[in-house]
Amino acid sequence: MTNPNTHSTRHSTRLGVLDIGSNTVHMLIVDAAVGSRPEPEASTKTTVRLMDFLKEDGSIRKAGVEALLNAVDESMQLAERYQISQLLALATSAIHDAANGNKILHRIEEIVGQRITVLSGDDEARLTFLAARRWYGWDAGRLLVIDVGGGSLEVAVGSEEEPSVATSARIGAGIVTRDYLPGGMATPKELETARKKVRKRIADVADVADAIPTEDYSSHAVGTSKAIRSLARLAGSVIHQPGREDALSVEREQLEDWLPRLASIDPAQRTALPGITQDRAFSIVGAGIVAVEIMDALGINEIEVCPWALREGAILRWLDQYGRTRIGF
Repeated sequence: MTNPNTHSTRHSTRLGVLDIGSNTVHMLIVDAAVGSRPEPEASTKTTVRLMDFLKEDGSIRKAGVEALLNAVDESMQLAERYQISQLLALATSAIHDAANGNKILHRIEEIVGQRITVLSGDDEARLTFLAARRWYGWDAGRLLVIDVGGGSLEVAVGSEEEPSVATSARIGAGIVTRDYLPGGMATPKELETARKKVRKRIADVADVADAIPTEDYSSHAVGTSKAIRSLARLAGSVIHQPGREDALSVEREQLEDWLPRLASIDPAQRTALPGITQDRAFSIVGAGIVAVEIMDALGINEIEVCPWALREGAILRWLDQYGRTRIGF
């Protein structure tokens, strides 16, 4: 077990990344050094599901705010225990866009003791793309990166470290569940209705990303979210790569086959399935719908699961700009 008070012998910064999303609050602690792989020292995650606390006017209910603040406080306790010297505090636009979002952000800032960097959907797409590019390297060629979060979908495409396309839509696993699958389950007819509605809501994202010919990136399509990883563990397969870490992949047909079955299972019983954790059991069908629809819209038959995502991208961006007190975009 890592000693929380022991730093790496190599020149490094003990860095905490606080990621405040619409579904979870996650603190990741790393000893970050330029040129080194950002290996996690410790982490803590609390499921909040802010979508469940939204009022009709778009504000977040008091119970949701308190749950969020408690999760942030718990994260900061871990940061204090590990004596971090730098904190990257990030929040997705789901909080900022809430009717009472600014007040909530001010309360979070009082807990963490610094300003919160609010990421737009395009910011999330760019940071996630950077993480995927560093993970796969230059020989991966052009990448298409898909991230299905709780409140949004991000898509980025490019051949460099900065994507040529980075776009986002406010349609994630939590939103699909809240709007179209309130009980977490669905009949085949209800499932098809939900898919049609999601198809319309991702149309703009698909149009932007589809501007690049499919054949240029189809063999390098990757997914970066925990939801996609869960779906791949359930419905996909393991890729054995000589000289590299094994990876998960999942085909669109496999997801298509699993969705009706998954939607018919009570959420409380889904944790018995491979890869389905308790915190994602209720919204996993929503995640699957978004994943299938964006893959279909972009002509993607298979995606490989990338272990790195937004938090790693934030760390890499900070290291690239070493010595600055916040991330710049």
